[in-house]
Amino acid sequence: MEKERLWSRNFLTISFSSFFIFINFYILAVTLPEYALTHLGGSADGIGLVTTVFVIAAVIFRPLTGKWLDEINRKKLLVFSVFMFAACSFFYLWVPNYSMLLLLRFVHGISFGIAATTTSTVVLDVIPRERKGEGIGYFTLFMSLAMVFGPFVGLSVSASAGYTVLFVLMVIFASLACLFGVMTPIPQHERKPSELGAWDIKRFIEFRAIPVAAAGFLIAFAYGAISTFISVYADSIGLKSVASYFFIVFAAMVLLSRPFTGRLFDRRGAHVLVYPGIALFAVGMIALSRADSAVFFLLTAAIIGLGYGAIIPSFQTLAIQSAPAHRSGLATGTYFVFFDLGYGLGSYLLGLIASSAGYSTMYLVGGLTVLLSLVAYYGLYHRGERRKLSFSAQRKTRHSSI
Repeated sequence: MEKERLWSRNFLTISFSSFFIFINFYILAVTLPEYALTHLGGSADGIGLVTTVFVIAAVIFRPLTGKWLDEINRKKLLVFSVFMFAACSFFYLWVPNYSMLLLLRFVHGISFGIAATTTSTVVLDVIPRERKGEGIGYFTLFMSLAMVFGPFVGLSVSASAGYTVLFVLMVIFASLACLFGVMTPIPQHERKPSELGAWDIKRFIEFRAIPVAAAGFLIAFAYGAISTFISVYADSIGLKSVASYFFIVFAAMVLLSRPFTGRLFDRRGAHVLVYPGIALFAVGMIALSRADSAVFFLLTAAIIGLGYGAIIPSFQTLAIQSAPAHRSGLATGTYFVFFDLGYGLGSYLLGLIASSAGYSTMYLVGGLTVLLSLVAYYGLYHRGERRKLSFSAQRKTRHSSI
């Protein structure tokens, strides 16, 4: 029997909507801190807030969106969120001061949290049932491509054409996200009855995913220093001209590592990827703190990207596998709530370290934080899995001896 077609119009439109949402996110993540510092009178110890308030808003609304997706019309929620996202993008052209920027970032974060969660859920409705894994893999590739092009476009355009042109381009991208979202027809979704109360915390959080999510929190905490401050750091060490290429090298290593990491995960499990991945990420961060040439600077991007590419898919898969199939969406949501929170807090707290002790010290602390995630992964997840396997083996031994 012939498989249903994956690359349908509906799949492409929702994937492109997600792509333009995330390219908008990555453009702003790398350019707004410097813009706030040089054009809006932001303080050096507070520029990380432009990312932190955005992510906090997204974290608050991600689990709420998961609940709404089961309670109201998904198409209406999608249309509302992408229109709100596009409208927020438009107002960056007229932000008069730093305080108003923070307010806009919070509202924009709300729209991002709703839109990103909705598109990630809606795509499951348009992927053929027997091709879910393949379809989700391609859908996440669109987000990875946004991670490649967003920082490069943001830093290149802001440096060569200025921030006004950049913000106009960002409005165009947000409008395309809106257009593709509105174009996507969504099949009618049947609500599944739940025995839990309307506001029971288990309707928002999957507790079995928390051990892996906690390790992911620490990785994201350190990553916040890369996406938020790399352009400012590069400028401070005389490498501003190559700052945009940092993300090209970083993302290229993430994309190149994906096919190999997937096969290794299936054949040998997560640990063979997670431990070397964390080690590479930590070494790259610590080396970045000592960067003094363009070649060395870009080499650290390659090392960090290789480590990041091994860790993140492994953590996401482990989070999904930690819960029963009917709660896999909640497990994924729980993981991203921790990841987003770590990213937002890292952008702010590591920014405080940078303002008081310098960016080199900030990246050194970031590298040590990555090493702490290794301890968290082993202590909270790996050791617990070993105990479960040991207990299961003991039970089998007892049964066989009876």
